Amino acid sequence: RGPTRLVLQGQNGVGGKAVRVGTRRSQLARIQTDSVVKMLQELYPDLCFEIAVAMSTTGDKILDTALSKIGEKSLFTKELENALERNEVDLVVHSLKDLPTSLPPGFTIGAVCRRENPLDAVVFHPKNCGKTLSLLPEKSVIGTSSLRRAAQLKKKFPQLEFRDIRGNLNTRIKKLDEKEDFSAIILAAAGLKRMGWEDRIGQLLSPEDCLYAVGQGALAVEVRAKDQEILSMVSALHDADTVLCCIAERAFMKRLEGGCSVPVAVSTMLKDGQLYLTGAVYSLDGSDSLKETMQTSVRYHQQNEDGPDDDVQHVGITARNVPRQAQDAAESLGVELASLLLSKGAKHILSVARQLNDAR
Repeated sequence: RGPTRLVLQGQNGVGGKAVRVGTRRSQLARIQTDSVVKMLQELYPDLCFEIAVAMSTTGDKILDTALSKIGEKSLFTKELENALERNEVDLVVHSLKDLPTSLPPGFTIGAVCRRENPLDAVVFHPKNCGKTLSLLPEKSVIGTSSLRRAAQLKKKFPQLEFRDIRGNLNTRIKKLDEKEDFSAIILAAAGLKRMGWEDRIGQLLSPEDCLYAVGQGALAVEVRAKDQEILSMVSALHDADTVLCCIAERAFMKRLEGGCSVPVAVSTMLKDGQLYLTGAVYSLDGSDSLKETMQTSVRYHQQNEDGPDDDVQHVGITARNVPRQAQDAAESLGVELASLLLSKGAKHILSVARQLNDAR
């Protein structure tokens, strides 16, 4: 299928052409893409945007296998990146947590939009309405496709059972409501809110209960690194606080060589120019874990940094309008925190988790 043309008034686009935006087929992906296009349209009322829908990714197609078992780094992004590489689209909207910490050569994250609530949420079966996880009967089955969530919650709620559940948000909610297989499922609060399903959130899990995924709740706009026009256009969408938090989180993950096949979790906070990062690694059953918090100052002013290295990437992110020194500090924070955990034995915990997951 070709792109869906959005008929807009004014000029045709960048350099006289429409700006083509790639998205996955799922309802949530489309909602997220529409929200980014709406922001761009408000910033650039004279431009024309086309949304190309039709892309099912590896992660969308393989629904009978746990995400952590498919062994593909770019599960939900590869097909979209192929379209970007072939110049079929000019930019692609992703959930930042789906993007690996090392992007393929020639690509960059040109914008990280203001983060939605990054916490995990519990959606209960209608018969358990009004309950919390601690009030569910023993041996109640909780659905989640995330090793990170399962590892943390198994430790906190040993009386509950955790089982894989796959599919997009619509599919998972349907599986929960129409069958008796699950007492509750764990999802990202951000996705539920974007879908307009906030009323289904029965319990928000604080970072004390469950640290969240790297980049969770933030939307990323991926572009060709050398496409200056598009890069310059989307950079207006950057939210500086979100950028710094996510650079620290992604640097932490990258230094640990983590991914969806191991339980790695984070929580960040920016307050009074100080960036706080909590990071943790877990064994699959949550019995073994390491968790630490570090902080750094990110109080720097933007300087004019023209020159050949103007577009420096920090863990795949090009943020021209965020002070370079602040980005350096955020990246160093993530690397230092990961190094601290590695010095305390994180590598062993993660390699055992990886082996056990591969053997399942």
